[in-house]
Amino acid sequence: MTELDPVIHAQARLRVTATLAALDDGDRMTFPRLQELLGMTAGNLSTHLRKLEDASYVAITKTHQRRTPVTFVELTRTGRRAFEDYTAALQALLDPAADPSEVPS
Repeated sequence: MTELDPVIHAQARLRVTATLAALDDGDRMTFPRLQELLGMTAGNLSTHLRKLEDASYVAITKTHQRRTPVTFVELTRTGRRAFEDYTAALQALLDPAADPSEVPS
């Protein structure tokens, strides 16, 4: 049986990862925009981003625009691959008749 990545599988982290995966490779999003899109509190989002960052799935960049601090979040290549593997594993679970050789590894 295919195992789902426990880092991504938590509902909030899956939502974060799916949102960031919708961006083009190398694109990033500001923390407030991600928070707004997901309807999460800053503390809750920070906690889940920390777990994803610990797994090297997201990169957090803190910088300034003029004198205002800005935090950017982006999905790393490792994170993008983990999300692709997660969605393939989920598809395999949902469609057990699918040929496992067609599921990317």
